[in-house]
Amino acid sequence: MKILMVLDHEFPADVRVEKEIKTLVAAGHKVELACFTRQGRNGYEEKDGYVIHRKPISTFTYKSSVGCLKFPFYFNFWREYLTSLLANGVYDALHIHDLPLAQVGAEMKKKFGIRFVLDLHENWPALLQVSAHTNTTLGKLLSSDSQWRAYERNYVSKADRVVVVADEMKQRLVSTGIENSFYVVPNTLGKETYAGLTTTTDSHFITLFYAGGLNFHRGVHVVIEAISKLTQYPNIRFRIVGSGKYEEALKAMARNLKVEGKVEFMGWKSQTEVYEILNQSNIALIPHLRNEHTDNTSPNKLFQYMLAGKPVLSSDCRYIKNILDETGAGICYEDTNPEDFASKLKPLLDSPDLRVSMGQKGVAAIRDKYNWENTSRELLRLYEELI
Repeated sequence: MKILMVLDHEFPADVRVEKEIKTLVAAGHKVELACFTRQGRNGYEEKDGYVIHRKPISTFTYKSSVGCLKFPFYFNFWREYLTSLLANGVYDALHIHDLPLAQVGAEMKKKFGIRFVLDLHENWPALLQVSAHTNTTLGKLLSSDSQWRAYERNYVSKADRVVVVADEMKQRLVSTGIENSFYVVPNTLGKETYAGLTTTTDSHFITLFYAGGLNFHRGVHVVIEAISKLTQYPNIRFRIVGSGKYEEALKAMARNLKVEGKVEFMGWKSQTEVYEILNQSNIALIPHLRNEHTDNTSPNKLFQYMLAGKPVLSSDCRYIKNILDETGAGICYEDTNPEDFASKLKPLLDSPDLRVSMGQKGVAAIRDKYNWENTSRELLRLYEELI
C-alpha cells in the first residue's frame, strides 16, 4: 500500500512515528510523511526508503492549535496542505498521528475516498486536563474539556482503523460507546537499543534514576519527600535527568528538607548520555501522579528501564502497574504517598539480590514479549486487513 502519514510536529523528533514508518517500509509498503517545519528544514526529503514532505507554518498558526476546535486557522493550514498532496498523488491510506487532526483526516476521507487510520499516541482530552497551557485563564477559554471529549467520540468513530498504545486506552474508548477496529501498539523499544552500553554502578551509592520533564504531575516531589524520611540510608543518590517549570520548586523543596546533597538535577542530556546515566543507576523511577491520562498511556521509559535491567519503582498508574505485576520487573506505590514510596523502596535498598532479580525479569519480558519487533505486528496486521 501507499500510505500518507500526517504528523503535526517537526520530524525527525518522534521516535514512535519513525519506528512505525521503518516497520511498514520493511514490510513492503510505500510511506510518505507530511509534517510542518518551524526550523526551515527541507520541504522535500528522501530518507531510508521513505519520503518526508514539510510545509512551513507561521508562529500564529502554530500557536492557534490550542484553540483549533473554536477557530479555523490551524485546521485550514492542514486542509490546504493535505488537499494539495492528495490531489497530486495516489495514496491508499491516510494515517493521522494523534487526535487533534482527526477531523481533517475524516474530511480528507470523504473528499478523496481514501481509507483513514487514526493513531492515538495519547489520551488527548485527559492530557489537556493536566497540561499547564490549558489551565491558564486563556487556555480554559480556548480549550474546552467537554468539547474535546465530544470531538473524540465523533472522529474516532469515523476512522476506518484506530491504533492505541495500551489496552487500557482501548477499554476506555469502548466504555464511552465508541465502536471501531482497535489495534494495540505499545511504545516498546527495539532489542538493539542498548547495544554497546554496559552497566557500571558506583558501589558507594545506591542511585535512584528519573528521566523526563519536571512538572507537578510527574510526581518527583513525592520522591524527594520520601528520601527525606529515609535518614537511615545516607548513601541514597537521586539523579534527575530533565528539566521543566517545576524544577526550581523541587530544588527549594530539597533544600528545605535538607536532602539537597542527595538530589542531583542534571538537566537535559542526549539519548546516549541518558542511557549511560541509567546504566550507572540501581533503581529506576516512574513517579507520575495517577490521572486518566497516565492510567491509559504507554511510557517509553518503562521499557527503557526494563531493557536496561533496572528494577522499576513506579506509582500505581494503571497501565504501568499491570505490566509490572505481570512481569515482576518492579513494584508500585500509592502515587501521592511518600510514606508508601519509602516503604516500597526499602526492600530494594536492602537487597541487591532483589534488585538483580527484578532487573533480570524486566530484560526477559523485553526479550520475550515487550519489544518492538513483536508488538509492531499489530500495526502490520492492521494494514493487511485494510487492503
